[in-house]
Amino acid sequence: MMAKEPGSKCRSLLRSVEERALSKKVEEKQVPYLPKDCFSNILVRLPIESLPSSRLVCKPWYKLINSSIFIDAHLRRSEVVLIFLTPIVKQETYLYPFSTRSVSQEKPNTFSVEVNLLRLESTPLFHQPVIDPRRKSYIQFMEIKDGKSKIGEFNISCMGEITASCNGLILLENKLKRGRLVVMNPVTRKLTELPLGTLSQPHQESYGFALSDSTSEYKVVHLFHDELRYINCEILNVGTRTWRPVNGPSFGLISWFGYKPVSAMGALHWVPHINDNDYIVSLHLENEKFYTVQLPKSYRTHDGIVEMGGSLCFVSHDEEMLQIGVWSLKGLSGEGWTKQHCITTGCILDMVPLFSMRTTEEMVFKRDEDGSLYAYDFQLQVMRKIDMETPLSDRNLPHVNSLVSWCPKDSSEDGNY
Repeated sequence: MMAKEPGSKCRSLLRSVEERALSKKVEEKQVPYLPKDCFSNILVRLPIESLPSSRLVCKPWYKLINSSIFIDAHLRRSEVVLIFLTPIVKQETYLYPFSTRSVSQEKPNTFSVEVNLLRLESTPLFHQPVIDPRRKSYIQFMEIKDGKSKIGEFNISCMGEITASCNGLILLENKLKRGRLVVMNPVTRKLTELPLGTLSQPHQESYGFALSDSTSEYKVVHLFHDELRYINCEILNVGTRTWRPVNGPSFGLISWFGYKPVSAMGALHWVPHINDNDYIVSLHLENEKFYTVQLPKSYRTHDGIVEMGGSLCFVSHDEEMLQIGVWSLKGLSGEGWTKQHCITTGCILDMVPLFSMRTTEEMVFKRDEDGSLYAYDFQLQVMRKIDMETPLSDRNLPHVNSLVSWCPKDSSEDGNY
């Protein structure tokens, strides 16, 4: 047989390529085009644990999920959970001999806050302190859905307490350095150490963490008693990382820092005393000035203030009528309160309000007596007990799992999705 001429081979190869390209065009025409808005509407409905892997599918998805527009949209759809710490140390009992011992072993692939802080500082291995695992805890969260609770895992361990939460970011004690704090997103595992502020005793200070709407900056507010019992205040913008002293509340306005401040309506709000409070103390995040807001009735032991639909609500108990009233603050300029709801079914006097749901019209309460949780549905006017897998830790905070970062996003990274 005679060999084919080189020109014939080239023409055959060219014809094959053209036919393949033509068939590919036909296939593409048969596949319906999905606009970017469709992808965004689908991805924004995914659970938070699916997003880190979803953004690795392709470059357009990576850019979309990392954009501030998408992150804000997903945040608005996210439900409130309770974030808390669970000690790693467990007690194991042996039948013979009858004894117990502490077992301190982290789970595989656990992200250690302290180890990663040391890596950020490029601390040489032989200069790193020995971290006692018995002092460490897991960061976990409890989500509530359809009358049931479920414990979620971040696979993160730390030594410090969680002092505040805002939009998915947490303020965490840095136990490697006295008085230092860490801002962290447990979902993305990004963290940054804050500079040292004024040192104070834990029971004589309070930290607030909130977002300034006008500047889109996250602010850390530190209140603390000095040796003369005056209350001082300093504020740090996480972006600039500098503490600034500001005028604190007047002498005697706050006597106790046991209640965590609540962020709502562009301000942080403190309940100032253990009991019998006739007012709350509020810090406006824009002008950084303190004001007192009179309550509609005296604040008792099992009452509380919570954020609800962007407003600040005061939840009070009426012991004589066995009712729970929900009052909404009209504004921060002395407009007063209006009574929004009156809960008359399933009320128990030791129910303490924890938080309000964002996607459903429900408020979650915790009983002081046994730690059980209840959810009141304002639409159905029904109080239901929540089925719990495990008891809830006493040290818990309302939290929202998100992809939010404390760093301002460059607008050029955002797309019109």
